[in-house]
Amino acid sequence: MTNNRSGWTKPARTLLTSLVCTAVVSLASQAAYAQAGDKIRAEYPQLADLFNAFDVTQAQTFEAISTINAQPAYADVRAGLREHLEMMKTMTMTEMMVGGMMNHGAMTMSSSSSPYPDMEVEARINLLAVMRAKHTDDDAQNAYIDNAAINRHMAEILRHGRNFENRLFEIFIDDSISDKREAVNAAITDYLSDDRHSVSTFPKESKFLVEHEQATGFKTAFPRLSGLMWTQQWLQLASLEAVIAENLDTQFKNSVDTTLERFWSKIGTDGGMSMFPPPSELPMAPAIAPDLYTLSPDAAIILDNLNILETVVADILSYPDEENREAQMDAAVALFTNKEADNSKPAEYLLFALRGGIYNQGGPAIGELTRSERNRSRDAMDMQHSATMTSAR
Repeated sequence: MTNNRSGWTKPARTLLTSLVCTAVVSLASQAAYAQAGDKIRAEYPQLADLFNAFDVTQAQTFEAISTINAQPAYADVRAGLREHLEMMKTMTMTEMMVGGMMNHGAMTMSSSSSPYPDMEVEARINLLAVMRAKHTDDDAQNAYIDNAAINRHMAEILRHGRNFENRLFEIFIDDSISDKREAVNAAITDYLSDDRHSVSTFPKESKFLVEHEQATGFKTAFPRLSGLMWTQQWLQLASLEAVIAENLDTQFKNSVDTTLERFWSKIGTDGGMSMFPPPSELPMAPAIAPDLYTLSPDAAIILDNLNILETVVADILSYPDEENREAQMDAAVALFTNKEADNSKPAEYLLFALRGGIYNQGGPAIGELTRSERNRSRDAMDMQHSATMTSAR
């Protein structure tokens, strides 16, 4: 079988100033979303329902985190958790290994050892009900707007990113589009034309995810909710990978059904018990959607930057007794929407993306992987790498 993967090139970047009318951009974005949504629904109705539900669920996840984290009854728990997280920032890798804290780079948490067990279980049950319900395209488009946990700028970035993701999916399922490369490049150019609400096509410094001031706050404080959100992000990458594979080789026919089956196995019961564990690491395109990354690195990096930004937002909202959360989220937005600064080298990005392990990121979209191929998490491996480089100097 032949392919033209090596011919995929970076698109030209068309940058608009922040003075471009946001209302016009928003209307065009909604029209494109509706068109892409119709085609996805015609081909994969279950995925179309889930994609809409994911937007609504994620927005409500941010609000649920904020609500739980503000409960007066958990004041002592928050104080202890914050002390632990702050202590972890000063510990060496050896000290963490001795303390048995290498799994997450913070508290050794599992889905059954949440700092807020009752409220987190209740929140997950409620969020699953939201995810299983049907939501219109308008519901999905407006999910982030007027969200109590994030501001309007962040909401527009997340909405614009989701529209781009749906547009990619539509391109790969549309048999009438013969030149996928040209169509993806056009979609990227269109996405970047809204400079203020688009993330970079260059990967940001990989250490930011595991070393920013509120790093690991989400999966440490809310292991059930982080597993749920990352499982949703896994399906968005895995189903896109499955569609690409179906177009590349007929042996991968019905691969989307496989990803859906695996998704529901990871979701499990309302309380979080599952036959197959949810991701314990943020899923990233080179691990879960390697064909997408091979065909269009720019598109893959946009999706990864969006998913990292969403996790950083959740980290900031989850970190106990934190002040100036909005300013911290604004700083994260400024970093990821900056098209020039704080960029990582491609090799460093790939190393970081694969360091967490395919299994820990939710497992392959199509192939089989029954146990972890890594014995440490991404942040632990990053610490080991840093320690090795330091000792080698």
